[in-house]
Amino acid sequence: MNVILLDKVPNLGALGELVQVRPGYARNFLIPQGKAVFASKQNLAEFEQQRAEWERQALAKQQAAEARKAHLDALPNGVTIAHKAGEEGKLFGSVGIRDIIAACARIGVTLERSEIRLANGPFRLAGDHTVTIHLHTDIETTLPVHVVAA
Repeated sequence: MNVILLDKVPNLGALGELVQVRPGYARNFLIPQGKAVFASKQNLAEFEQQRAEWERQALAKQQAAEARKAHLDALPNGVTIAHKAGEEGKLFGSVGIRDIIAACARIGVTLERSEIRLANGPFRLAGDHTVTIHLHTDIETTLPVHVVAA
């Protein structure tokens, strides 16, 4: 099935490219997420008329992500999360994505759940950890997270 990409999709293509994908991928992910449209003659003509607008929107999203990355990189110490822990530093429960979002919100950074990547799952020990933040298809940064016993 041929689709026109309305946004950059990793490992698939950039804005405006005509790509061939499996029908299920197009129907279940690309089209509902607004990342692509069917490649009909009418859609091709509409896309060419609106190409400049789509490119402007894509550039605005990328610039906003770069500004957020600069704000995150300006935090030299990252974020600190206090959580109940035992004597050996083992946490009662765990520190997950929600806790990281709440800690970032306290310092004025808004993050979405889908932007945070925890490589080894939630943190179960107190200490220093590193979280990967995926802000845009081309923009990633790391955020130091310090989990302290409360």
